[in-house]
Amino acid sequence: MRALVLLALLPVAAWAQEMAFIRPVSTVEDPVVRVRDLFENAGARADATLGPAPAPGRRIVLEAEQLAAIARMHRVPWRPMSVADRVILERPGRPVPRAEVEMALREELLRMGLDAESELELPGWVSPMVPLASIHQLTIEGALLESPGNRFAATLVITAEGMATQRLRIAGRAMATTPVVIATRRMGMGERLTPADVREVRMRVERIRSGMASRADQVIGQELHRPIAAEGPIPLADLGPPSLIQRNQPITLLLDAPGITLTAAGRALEAAPRGAMVPVINLASRAVLEGEVIGPGRVRVAMGSVPTRNLRDREQP
Repeated sequence: MRALVLLALLPVAAWAQEMAFIRPVSTVEDPVVRVRDLFENAGARADATLGPAPAPGRRIVLEAEQLAAIARMHRVPWRPMSVADRVILERPGRPVPRAEVEMALREELLRMGLDAESELELPGWVSPMVPLASIHQLTIEGALLESPGNRFAATLVITAEGMATQRLRIAGRAMATTPVVIATRRMGMGERLTPADVREVRMRVERIRSGMASRADQVIGQELHRPIAAEGPIPLADLGPPSLIQRNQPITLLLDAPGITLTAAGRALEAAPRGAMVPVINLASRAVLEGEVIGPGRVRVAMGSVPTRNLRDREQP
């Protein structure tokens, strides 16, 4: 009895081995689509070419009716089970870097009088795709540059092995730029700028207010009078010489008079750089005077200077 059952199942097993099955999602890396890309166990004509593959980075969908027609034409043992049967055929690709496109476009526009420091604006840019393993070439054709306005237009031609030549119309505007110094980190008031704190870049003229530093040597060694944000331009008006005296710092007062110099202990009421006038307290008399900063922790006051305020008055709101 068991032998009869096995004999009865043999035709079914053989039939199942001959049946083909669709590939619901299929990835194609070749420039053409073959029968085996759509069906598993496609049979003798599995390597037959059906047509060009999708463009790199694109996909096509084959519905049940189309699949059935292909199966009949190439003798593939498959029939749709329902109208929902379909194959999504995808072809991977890699984007052409925008920097390469801008370089090719810039070279062509420079021959037409473009300012070498201009920034190219390409509104709505979407990078074209090329096959994963291919080497591509870019060519610019029919470039135009308007003056004034600096608007441009051109045709980008992309060739690569395994795909049809692509022609893409591109248009945009060349934006004037200017050198500017920006902070590499957020900095607070009173900090002194070092070479590591700044870098020189170029930014669009329309985005930069007047009075911004344009060279690193304008800001290195200077002290901030206001906080600045990371990657932000640095206004020259917010910079000054570094302070030699800090607020509330103990200082030495040099009291100058004809033929004599006296010293006294004091305290600075404000921060100040060399050569600036700063209010100080004479700790002995408690008088508030103004003196000139002549060095780190040293303030010179002329003998006979009139106190600016009594300390008690100064501390009142």
